[in-house]
Amino acid sequence: MRRDDTLRALLAGRLADWPVSAMAHDERRRAAVALVLVDAGHGADLHGFARHEHWSDEAALLLTRRPAHMNRHAGQWALPGGRIDGDETPEAAALRELHEEVGLDTGPGAVLGRLDDYATRSGFVITPVVVWGGEARTLTPAPEEVESAHRVPLAEWLRDDAPILDAPHEPGGAPVLRMPLGDNWVAAPTAAMIYQLREVLLLGRATRVAHFDQPRFTWR
Repeated sequence: MRRDDTLRALLAGRLADWPVSAMAHDERRRAAVALVLVDAGHGADLHGFARHEHWSDEAALLLTRRPAHMNRHAGQWALPGGRIDGDETPEAAALRELHEEVGLDTGPGAVLGRLDDYATRSGFVITPVVVWGGEARTLTPAPEEVESAHRVPLAEWLRDDAPILDAPHEPGGAPVLRMPLGDNWVAAPTAAMIYQLREVLLLGRATRVAHFDQPRFTWR
């Protein structure tokens, strides 16, 4: 799946047709993340993924890993993002965080649309913003926020064993969602937003994800 104009038009069209489910914020804090489509480049730089000798224009999703020294969500897989400041829109916040975390400055014209809001156990309502990142040949992770940045091919998220659904935390509760990544996995909330990207944008399915729960270690 190449990161080309055909893919961009497909994703933009599906986002335009998607009836976004937004949540009231109540006392919860607002945040936004960027689901960024970039070139696969030289590879994901992860165990089990091929390294490309020459630059690849295969479409990939930008995934980051948080440093182990962070107070919250240390060492977890993440998407570029953070709190929405004041009157900032989710789109503006996602683009700002994208620039701050990995040095990628796309401009507002790169925003393709939104997916559904997702409420976390740690007290946030997250708005996922889909961004066309282009080649993104140079990424500069901010060490205080990002341990590493990875270009994961979109094909990885289409695996037959995805998603992984674990038993609910409480009787009658929602299943806990994870997404496989090589021989590892990504936990919700990040996994829930990636799963909806897969379902709605890549496969054209009307799939909601807000009901899926998160592993306990992500609640902190």
